[in-house]
Amino acid sequence: MRLRVVVHNVHGFRAGVPRVAAVAGHFEPNLVLVNESGSRRRLPRFARELGMEAASDPRSVLRRRVRNAVLVHPPLRVIEQWLHRFPGSDRGALVARLGHTGRRLWAISVHLGLSGAERVRHVRELADIARGLGGPVLMGGDLNEPPDGSAAGFLGERFWDAWLLGGDAAGETYPAEDPTARIDYLFVSEGFRVERVLVPAVGDVSDHRPVVAELLH
Repeated sequence: MRLRVVVHNVHGFRAGVPRVAAVAGHFEPNLVLVNESGSRRRLPRFARELGMEAASDPRSVLRRRVRNAVLVHPPLRVIEQWLHRFPGSDRGALVARLGHTGRRLWAISVHLGLSGAERVRHVRELADIARGLGGPVLMGGDLNEPPDGSAAGFLGERFWDAWLLGGDAAGETYPAEDPTARIDYLFVSEGFRVERVLVPAVGDVSDHRPVVAELLH
């Protein structure tokens, strides 16, 4: 199965849902991993514009939202989903089990924090979660650090950094208008072949540029 994956911190759709959707839709993705998904009314609109199904954080009146999401385009579908909250933090990861014609895979959308020590703790949790899923795993999002950071390095030792396998340029994603740092990633487990990864020169719909990957599963 061929997959086209978009990873994007959409900055709360501040530039407008139609503009962000137009960028993602240009690549006709099967799967979109979203960070900073904004208000609850914006993400469903984004999904509708793309003709996709969205798995997002559940409603809670007691706790702050963790605005990560996984969107899939038919024939992919969401079989189950849950939000993993990192203890003592407002950060977390949206985990979704996806299915298509008998195939199963897992997608994780994550947005790490600004503290280096916290990021390391959280990627250790993520790696434990991924090991327990029992199938191929895609993990993407805004890690808030470059590839030589401790958290990115930890994940890179346990999963394939898709950019290193298929990137066609330096891959910087932040800040979007004139990027100088690669802080947005897609990691894949065994079971995927990375064919190509690009960062399109889009600087006016978010403070991050998206990462777009072509995979075989």
